[in-house]
Amino acid sequence: MKPNHLLRALALLLPVAASLMLTGCKIEDIPGLGPDPRTLAREAEAKAVGGGCRHAMRGLEDCYALNPKASKALVFAGWKDMDEYMRSNKMEGVPSVLGQAVPEKRSEEAEGTSSRNRS
Repeated sequence: MKPNHLLRALALLLPVAASLMLTGCKIEDIPGLGPDPRTLAREAEAKAVGGGCRHAMRGLEDCYALNPKASKALVFAGWKDMDEYMRSNKMEGVPSVLGQAVPEKRSEEAEGTSSRNRS
């Protein structure tokens, strides 16, 4: 073969060889072609927020109000998944104590400090 024919043959075989090597790969496996990791993390966090809200026996509207930056669809998906899980395993929710015990504790601490300062 002459040098020109060799270059042409390599130019034709290179794309074929590359495509054969990549046929078994998923798009996510090829660096730079998969979804953004930050997006995946935000989606996972929104689903976890929904699951946590369901476990804390919070309604969806309360969950949306407490987490305005989270995607409502993903929060709902997490809430629904947790609801299904809790029903299938006969689990009870744990009531949220957010905002209930904290103010009482602070007022007791404030009274304790003010009575100490007086003596």
